[in-house]
Amino acid sequence: MQKLFLIIFISIFSFLQLSAQDKHPITIDDLWAMKRIGSFDISPDGKTIAFDQTNYSFETNKGNTDIYLIDADGNNLRPFKNSDANESSPKFSPDGRLSFQRGGQLWIADINGSDEKQLTDIYTGASGIVWANDGSKFLFTSSVWTECETQDCNKQKDEERANRGYEAEIFDELLFRHWNDWRGPKRSHLFLMDLQKNEYFDLTLGLHTDIPTIALGSSQDYAISPDGKEAAFVMNATGNQAINTNNDIFILSLENLQQGKAPEIKKISVSEGNDNQPVYSPDGKYIAFRSMARPGFEADKQTLVLYDRESGKLNDISEHIDLSVGKIVWADDSKSIYFDSANKVYNSIYQIDIEAKELKLIYEPHSNSNITLSSSGSKLFFKQQRNNLPHEIFSIDTDGSNFKQITYVNKEVLSSIEFGEMGTFWSEGAEGAQVQSILIKPPFFDPNKKYPMIFLVHGGPQGNWSDDFHFRWNMQMFASPGYVVVAPNPRGSTGYGQKFTDEISQDWGGKVYIDLMNAYDYAVDNFDFVDSKNTFAAGASYGGYMISWIAGHTDRFNALVCHAGVYNLESMWGSTEELWFPEWEFGGTPWQNRALYQKWSPHMYAENFKTPTLVVHGANDFRVPETQAFEFFTTLQRLEVESKFLYFPDETHFVAKPRNARLWWNTLYDWFENYKTEK
Repeated sequence: MQKLFLIIFISIFSFLQLSAQDKHPITIDDLWAMKRIGSFDISPDGKTIAFDQTNYSFETNKGNTDIYLIDADGNNLRPFKNSDANESSPKFSPDGRLSFQRGGQLWIADINGSDEKQLTDIYTGASGIVWANDGSKFLFTSSVWTECETQDCNKQKDEERANRGYEAEIFDELLFRHWNDWRGPKRSHLFLMDLQKNEYFDLTLGLHTDIPTIALGSSQDYAISPDGKEAAFVMNATGNQAINTNNDIFILSLENLQQGKAPEIKKISVSEGNDNQPVYSPDGKYIAFRSMARPGFEADKQTLVLYDRESGKLNDISEHIDLSVGKIVWADDSKSIYFDSANKVYNSIYQIDIEAKELKLIYEPHSNSNITLSSSGSKLFFKQQRNNLPHEIFSIDTDGSNFKQITYVNKEVLSSIEFGEMGTFWSEGAEGAQVQSILIKPPFFDPNKKYPMIFLVHGGPQGNWSDDFHFRWNMQMFASPGYVVVAPNPRGSTGYGQKFTDEISQDWGGKVYIDLMNAYDYAVDNFDFVDSKNTFAAGASYGGYMISWIAGHTDRFNALVCHAGVYNLESMWGSTEELWFPEWEFGGTPWQNRALYQKWSPHMYAENFKTPTLVVHGANDFRVPETQAFEFFTTLQRLEVESKFLYFPDETHFVAKPRNARLWWNTLYDWFENYKTEK
């Protein structure tokens, strides 16, 4: 008997060894072979989930998006259309059919893909469908010439523009470009489609503004009341979106519009900060929305406000809770609200009672988003990602029990990958603050070895490193060639209370720099497996800013990588688009507070640059314009600091094309390898 047990043990051990040997660290090909789940929806009967999924190809250098269906218990995965066209944004109609987006229009079909019908045939296109409960109408958005009342007018304007014989533009207002788009004269308007009359109406006709708002807006920024008589939406009516964040909640009567009366638009929010995401309660009594108190600050706390539709009174029900509210989902009895929120290195799911204002944690670990309530009101569906798992769809009962993974779209790719183990540690930052850092060990980690370290600085600056699977700055990809990855959440990070987030504004190189360097020193001093002779730092956006700040303030690192980084704060102010951002962060314009701009600008410390630096930037980055990289690289070269410039003429603030991403990763890997002291 003992011999039999020994044989079985040896067989199992040999199998496990063989399985481990068959695995490999994550590669660039693995990353781009992974399928990416986007939006999803649940059928009215609660039996079916529809989701869109994008697959990428190095051969075509782009992605293709298709819609898939799966039973709510995780069985019977099947394609909805399985066509060569991009089909996305699935949304069930109240009668259980599936609407979706294709070719710039909205379509609908039976759940098996048959009996397809085009819902919209509007010249300017349609997207973002929101159904009324009775299925007789829906809201959508379309980009139009604001002076046009008809689609023929829009077509004529487009043709005149195309045939004018030149490409020059004349601007007479700010925010003439945004992120990576030149805005042009059109604006996104909110439309109502009346299916019974087969007519559509521009609800914001003549308004020179966007719905959803161009800055700080989302597809969740408009809704229809349960009785179908009213719409709520978000709009910035100030006329100058470049210098303020004053998005507000408005309502209008759809009933009057359908009776041929001009719609009267009424503002219901009062904050001068960013108000957004209106959601009607199922009983129709309230509109819940998120609200920021401080004007001009994009990372203020998002509180949960209730608007009583009968009395017109506003009630902030999360004022006492130091969490920033994410997606709002009403319970079916209209007595509580579910939402997600940043919670240290997690994004957790909560429930709040609207009368008692009591908070309940439903589910804590990992990064959870896009929460949706089942028709029965007893189960939440949501997307979850982890450092070693791209987005999949999960479910949990509303009491926090019966947690279950529904989709496994990347099971095959993931089964062959050996990921590094994730952990966290705390160190003391400036003024005694406690700072949490993520630490990823390299795959096939050996505690008796020493490994080089890559130190990552996140962007924002009001953001955080979390237990997620990032398809660009992926911590497991940095660890893959045999590096320890340390990713701190210093001052400015979200998920640690609003005070912690606030303490980076007007202090970009101050407490946050101490937080970071103390986290670095802690890792080097306390983890024997970190090779202190081989450490590197990399960051993007604000993280890129910090890399250029580090270049002028420490020689701790062998080499640096600055991606899309801010370098000269004053020239950055004059070339970026959302001016309210630098004006909040540095206390006004450069002529109002020049001393602070200069104090925290890395270019003021150029004489100290010595560390080899790789600079990366995209030509179509309008948030941090390419001139920031030109200035930084030119300075490095003139100082004869070892440096390279990876420039993408076809990328934005992000590197989004498969072939460019492969070049990006390989260039970074080579840069780190080149500056190891012992190869």
